[in-house]
Amino acid sequence: MNGIFFALVAIAFAVAAGRELLGLGPVGDVSAMQALTTAIIDGARSAVELAIGLIGVMALFLGVMKVAEAAGLLVTIARLVRPLMTRLFPEVPPEHPAMGAMIMNISANVLGLGNAATPFGIRAMQELDKLNPLKGTATNAMVLFLAINTSSVTLLPTGVIGLRAAAGSADPAGIVPTTLFATICSTTVAIVMVKLLERVWPTGPAGSADATAAVSQAGADGGAEAAFEDAANPEPEAAAEAERVGPGYPPAVSFAVLAGVVALIPLSIVYGRDAAPWIVPGIIVGLLGLGVAKRVRIYEVFIEGARDGFQVAIRITPYLVAILVAVAMFRSSGALDLLVTPLGRLTGPIGLPAEALPMALLRPLSGSGAYGVLASIINDPAIGPDSYVGYLVSTIQGSTETTFYVLAVYFGAVGVRRLRHAIVAALAADTAGIVGAVVICSVLYG
Repeated sequence: MNGIFFALVAIAFAVAAGRELLGLGPVGDVSAMQALTTAIIDGARSAVELAIGLIGVMALFLGVMKVAEAAGLLVTIARLVRPLMTRLFPEVPPEHPAMGAMIMNISANVLGLGNAATPFGIRAMQELDKLNPLKGTATNAMVLFLAINTSSVTLLPTGVIGLRAAAGSADPAGIVPTTLFATICSTTVAIVMVKLLERVWPTGPAGSADATAAVSQAGADGGAEAAFEDAANPEPEAAAEAERVGPGYPPAVSFAVLAGVVALIPLSIVYGRDAAPWIVPGIIVGLLGLGVAKRVRIYEVFIEGARDGFQVAIRITPYLVAILVAVAMFRSSGALDLLVTPLGRLTGPIGLPAEALPMALLRPLSGSGAYGVLASIINDPAIGPDSYVGYLVSTIQGSTETTFYVLAVYFGAVGVRRLRHAIVAALAADTAGIVGAVVICSVLYG
């Protein structure tokens, strides 16, 4: 992220200076450097205003999700996916701690609880490494887990919903059906790619220097990213929670639920626009009602989760200031137009306009960077959160992952340097997620 941040600022300055010195014309009614100065100040101001507006929304959603977690929804989802997981990971014993940790990680991702998912994910990698006969080399189970983790089916992209609400969206939850569709596409491609590539990618000692170098660089960027993503070493609570998942539901129940999730795709295409206004009120009433049914002290638990949401909103403010200022400079200098205009001519006809390209390119590299780009796009008066581009970039943010960061953190936790086909499968899943986002957003909001 250090390199990306400096590159945006330096290129913006160079382009603006070139326009100024070569007399290529003003930007609007002012000189290029004056426009750049104004963009810097406005970018910093808008970042803080956005963060303030985000505090209440983040507190609300994290409070509600805390109630759902206390009511046992996370464990329920974990028990539902357990029969599916035992089939996807036949080399992992069903009662091994790795299985419980993987299930809890994926369940947390399904609910959009990224911070809660990280300790479970690191715990899962450590347990999988105990089954690894060739230390330092990713096993088939490790690669598949990472691919599913970076492409996980998401039912509630709460963070993106909150950002859209803070940006003044009239339909902040309109991305729920689009995110579900895109993540089903990306997860399906991830599983298929891993299963196909593991047959042709041996587990022998020959390594891939390029892959190792890529993840080493991602690890360097991930150090700065960690504060934003709130990555942590696996906590004792994560281990205890993974241990208490218990036996799964009968396979018939799990596959029936899976069929129901898949059935939501055509329903979201047909009724997604009409159902979207019901989603946020329905989520709040449904999850609080679940807490009441489970005898959870919903008010106290909600306050605890809301307090976490407040802290998250405050913590991301410096990241928003940094990236929104850099993006504002890049855009006002004219550098963004020089980059995306030629690419946009190629991708525009297939539903990926030039305005959305920075988001698609940055998302696999930097979570905080992509978050800031999303914020800058949907807060742009010329675009807005409820335009086609606003829905598209929101869906991309909610349905893809910071691939290189996740690979660096999870594999780095167990010292894996030979990644085999992990990068190829993860990037294929990212591509599928972007394509899925373009397709569903074109159908619903194009």
